[in-house]
This record gives sequence, structure tokens and C-alpha cells, in this order.
Amino acid sequence: MRSQYLVCLVLAGLAYGQAAQPPAPAAGAKAEQSTSAAPNKAPEVKVGPDDAVITLKGFCADAKLQGDACKTAITRAQFEKLVEALQPGMPLNLRRQLATRYGLVLKMTADAEKRGLDKGPAFEEKMYFARLQILSQELGRALQDDSNKVSDGDIEDSYKKNEISYEQATFARIYIPRAKQIAPSPAKPKADTEAGAKSAATTNAEQTPTEEQKKAAAEAMKKVATDLRARAAAGEDPDKLEKEAYAAAGLPGTAPTTKMEKTRRSALPPNHQAIMDLKPGEVSELIFDPNNGYYIYKMVSKETLPLDAVKPDILKSLSSQRYRDSMQSFQGNVDLNDAYFGPVQNPPMPPHRGPMPPPQERPDRD
Repeated sequence: MRSQYLVCLVLAGLAYGQAAQPPAPAAGAKAEQSTSAAPNKAPEVKVGPDDAVITLKGFCADAKLQGDACKTAITRAQFEKLVEALQPGMPLNLRRQLATRYGLVLKMTADAEKRGLDKGPAFEEKMYFARLQILSQELGRALQDDSNKVSDGDIEDSYKKNEISYEQATFARIYIPRAKQIAPSPAKPKADTEAGAKSAATTNAEQTPTEEQKKAAAEAMKKVATDLRARAAAGEDPDKLEKEAYAAAGLPGTAPTTKMEKTRRSALPPNHQAIMDLKPGEVSELIFDPNNGYYIYKMVSKETLPLDAVKPDILKSLSSQRYRDSMQSFQGNVDLNDAYFGPVQNPPMPPHRGPMPPPQERPDRD
């Protein structure tokens, strides 16, 4: 990531170079010759380390040279030395962009030096800060390389300490909406309205559910949830119970499936994670979510993933944690003068995303 950032700095400010389109086949060429080569694939060319890969025509150190004699060649070895410093393993398309930018930068730099733009305090300060940035990026890369050196023993120890994190289970989950749908009722006509007649406003208006109606709707679904939980514990089919829950709530459409396969503890909401301790065939107690409703889980099967299956995940986790720990000593402990910089601005509040959607709108995570 840091080496890519350096490449972006080099490429910033100019349009990327585009590869030239291949020339049209000569007249009379055989059809198989035009179709045998793979599209957008450059022909294989052997280029030696001392062969030129970039040639800058009309640009040379000797001002006396003119025409074709004035040119600067950059060999493959010279160019790849730059590539490896910026981004080892840089893909060919990005190398072309870098080469285009590199040639232009060389020309502009030479002209800037003629103008004396490399002199003065402003230039020195910019070079000083650029050096700081590059060194900090190099250290970051070195720390990342160090953090990636995780032994098999460290991975095995982490697996044993966090074995419950590598359990995965298949459940049947029953979702019961928080409250029953309240059908809106037409508003009553005003007392001074003529008998047998209603104004257009009162005819189309609908009464807002009262607090008593909302409370009754919520109590009704609580009773439904309690009943369904008891029936689930008695062995009734979860999908059948889910359909009854939707029908009792007055929700349109088809009830979602109750099956949740290969679910890890970390994929569950915090107040649902205790269900991972159930044994196959056991049913959880009612889990209430104020924003959505009630949940009932029935454990179908559970297994612990073997070390080989989760080894890449453990390696990534340990490496990331080690990198964060190594960076911790460089972060914080910096005091800024508020009289100069002004007071700290509070970060903006994150956008409101609303309550957790019901199961049919929130795909299960593996």
C-alpha cells in the first residue's frame, strides 16, 4: 500500500499514458495470422539489461548535440531499479504509465534546474518534508514485514486460546415481529358536519394509531412469541412457526426461511452470541430486539473448524495486531497549541442507518 502511494505521487498531475493500438494487418496477410495472437497481449520481446526501454529524443546533457544525435536512453536495468524501489512486482500497465511520467519529469527537472528552482528555502523545506514522508513510509513497510513474521507455534497458540471463535453452527432461526400491524381506520366526521355528508378531507383522512393500540399490538406479538418458543422447544417445525408469526403480525408476503448455515460467533449480534453454546436440538430463550422483535434459535449442528482451515485468518489477525502494536508508540502524545490552531473540531455524527432490518432484508453472513 505504501509503495503504491509512492507510485501515485510520481504519477499524480498528468493523464496516464495509453498503449498504442496494434497496427492493422497488411493486405494479403493470412487470416490465421491475424487471429492467432491473443487480443491486447504484447508480443514477447527479449530485452537485455543494457537495452534501452525509454528513449528521450531531443533531450541530452550536451547542448551542442542536435537532431537525432541528441537523445537520452534509459536502460532496462536503470528503469527496473526505480520500479523495484517504488513498487516491487509492478504490473506492466502501471510500468508504462510510470515510464511516460518518468520521461516527462526528467525533462521538466532539467529545465527547472536551469532556472534555479532547486535553490532557496522553500525548496529545501519541501525536500526536507519529502524525506520525512519517504522515511516514514519505509519504516512502515519494514514494520509490516516484521509483523508478517508469524511462526507456526504462534498460530497454534492463538488457535488454542480462541478455539470457540472457530466454531460454526447451523441454526433454525424464527423471527417474530415486535408488534402486530394496525389497520388504519377512517377519521370520524366533525360534529358540525351535515348529517349524512362528509367533507373530502375527513373522508380521506385516517386516524393515527393511539398509544393504547400500539401497546396492545406489541403485547399481542409478545404472547405469540412466547407461545411459538414453547412449541419450538416441543419440536414443531421452525418454518411452520415462522409462517404463523408473519400471519399473526399481519405482514404481507412470504415468510423467510429459518435456516442459517455455517454461522460463526463473530457473525452474530453481541446479544445473540450465547446461542453458540446450545447443544444440537436445543432451543434458545426468547431474544428481544427493541427495534425489530423477537428471535428464537434452534441448534441443528455445530463443529469446530480445524487449524488448517483457519490458519490464513489467524495469520492475518496476528500480523495486523502486531503492526498496530508496533505503530502505537509513534501515535499520540502530540500537543497542539489551540491558540494557534484553533479549538478541536468535533467529527461529524455518522449518518443514521435506522434499525436492523428484519431477516428477509438482512442476508445472513457465513
